[in-house]
Amino acid sequence: MQVWRTLRGDDLYPYHDQRLQHLETGDHAQRMDLCHCVKAHPELLSVILFTDNASFTGDGINNLRNVRTWSHDNPHATCVNQFQRRFSMNVWYGVLGNGLIGPFVFDNNLTGNTYEAFLRHELPDLLEDIPLMIRSQMYFQHDVATPHYTRHVREFLNESFPNSWLGRGGPVAWPPR
Repeated sequence: MQVWRTLRGDDLYPYHDQRLQHLETGDHAQRMDLCHCVKAHPELLSVILFTDNASFTGDGINNLRNVRTWSHDNPHATCVNQFQRRFSMNVWYGVLGNGLIGPFVFDNNLTGNTYEAFLRHELPDLLEDIPLMIRSQMYFQHDVATPHYTRHVREFLNESFPNSWLGRGGPVAWPPR
């Protein structure tokens, strides 16, 4: 508290680094299209398996909301990462209705081959507790990451979730970014 009072006494204020997602022209329209679709068919929300994977690195998970830069004026601070000297692991999770599915930790880097192997061999086990009625109506959603877009992944999804998967190159487009 003493440090806080001293810095504030010198008219210094804490500023957060701000991370922004770059959006392209046309992204807004694609996002609105998906919103209108869900608004017209709210029952879809209970049968879409929303998925994502995240990378965790050896240099820690940094919660940048706790990082402050004290200054009289906003310094527009940035952070430097050492991408050349790190290990990472990828963790997959899914959300279906009100339930979580997973986690699944990938042993190696996430590639099209490892993602397809996950879909073929691991995902069915993770979905084992989901009632068959829900699985038969389920839509599979993933983002536009490069491993999700390989030809053999799209072919597998077309076989396993015909006309009912959301993603880049899929029957239902998932908005970019």
